[in-house]
Amino acid sequence: MMQVIPRLVISGADAAIDFYQRAFAAEVTSRYTGPDGSVVNADLRIGQSLLTLKDADDVDRSATSYGGSPVLLMLVVSHADAVAAAMIAAGARVIFPVSDQSYGYRQGRLEDPFGYQWLLSQDIEELTPEQTQDRLDSELS
Repeated sequence: MMQVIPRLVISGADAAIDFYQRAFAAEVTSRYTGPDGSVVNADLRIGQSLLTLKDADDVDRSATSYGGSPVLLMLVVSHADAVAAAMIAAGARVIFPVSDQSYGYRQGRLEDPFGYQWLLSQDIEELTPEQTQDRLDSELS
């Protein structure tokens, strides 16, 4: 079995846990600390997905220490507007507001207070790969 699980390095892991609980209704399934009380590992379940995180340290730097993360985290949801509203209420910043896209999704991008960007994606139309490419071609040309 193989599985990809994002592991976020965060300055202020406990604050991030609180944010993800408020924004995504995340469930903390485990949380372990070092002698200084820093989070060395926390496992969070968001829907059917697993996300792990830890506090930044001398070896692992946070996304904010780099000016943000180059990785976009895509969160497939059934109600993008509701998730965006929860994220904003919890302290996220809107990069692109949620809106209908020509390629069959309702999407928006928000940044959490810890430097990670989340692409919220809701299916609104079922398209074939050819229809998707045709729409992108006409939109991007």
